[in-house]
Amino acid sequence: MNEIGVREGAAATDPRPVDVVVVGAGQAGLSAAHHLRRVGLEPERDFLVLDHAPRPGGAWQFRWPSLTYGKVHGMHALPGMELTGADPDRPSSEVIAAYFDRYEQAFDLRVRRPVDVHQVREGDGGRLLVETSAGTWSTRALINATGTWDRPFWPRYPGQETFRGRQLHTAQYPGPEEFAGQRVVVVGGGASGTQHLMEIAPYAASTTWVTRRPPVYREGPFDENRGRAAVALVEERVRQGLAPLSVVSVTGLPVNDAIREARADGVLDRLPMFDRITETGVAWDDGREIEADVILWATGFRAAIDHLAPLRLREPGGGIRMEGTRAALDPRVHLVGYGPSASTIGANRAGRAAVRDIQRLLARDAVTVG
Repeated sequence: MNEIGVREGAAATDPRPVDVVVVGAGQAGLSAAHHLRRVGLEPERDFLVLDHAPRPGGAWQFRWPSLTYGKVHGMHALPGMELTGADPDRPSSEVIAAYFDRYEQAFDLRVRRPVDVHQVREGDGGRLLVETSAGTWSTRALINATGTWDRPFWPRYPGQETFRGRQLHTAQYPGPEEFAGQRVVVVGGGASGTQHLMEIAPYAASTTWVTRRPPVYREGPFDENRGRAAVALVEERVRQGLAPLSVVSVTGLPVNDAIREARADGVLDRLPMFDRITETGVAWDDGREIEADVILWATGFRAAIDHLAPLRLREPGGGIRMEGTRAALDPRVHLVGYGPSASTIGANRAGRAAVRDIQRLLARDAVTVG
């Protein structure tokens, strides 16, 4: 036997057995891997971490350069290693990617990358088959930590295909300089939309902000009580099998000096959502039209869980009904960084909770086999 029980001379298509597969090596995946190690499981022998990104850093490595570390809200350290001494003026993509890299090395997590997970389906003997670009693994439990970055949400509006200008999503945002002298419409009422507006406004010929609902601003600190209340709202939706809400939808936009200044300058004067897109801009049914060179869709992301489709975990409400971190319809599957754990501190806690649950599952399997 060599690594993960691969038989010498075995066919490449033979599933390789392992106790736990972690899909994704962002905050949630690394937290889960850390806790698997803490309970005595060994990487490459007992568990495996697969990541489709080219290098460490999770989704952070793809963030735009102008999002410096000092602008990041609520980045919590991974379990067992603090992030200290980071330059607040350095791009967060560099700071956090370097931190994740050090973390993987310090705890010897042996992340395999780049590996694309194509699908997870039912296997033999109560196991799951994880089919990937690097082969197939047979696992007793799955920790899915794929986040949302790979599924940007693009709303559809009449006339969208006729627009002569440029359309791009937050996931493709290059930084504010590229919009110099252009008329920019920013769509979306979340943190990304407001950040884009405030960055672009000094460069652009004009900016227009449109949202489906009026923005809700939050004054004062986001304390523990507010945090618990926000998480409870998301948890309730997840328990019902509904698609998770965005963080801002339950917390509101935090007000700081930059937000106050942008509101005073009119940068954050919001218009209701337009009704259609024209060749040269956007239009409302009341006759108002605004010409634009760029439409920037800061419309958020959806959970990247299409590879779980063969397991039929989705509820009619569009989400996966959860019991803690466990999928209600399949106790072998845990989702971390999903719903109420879609924050850096939530991801840490979810990783620990998932591993505790999986420990019990593995122990029950061992008793059954015995």
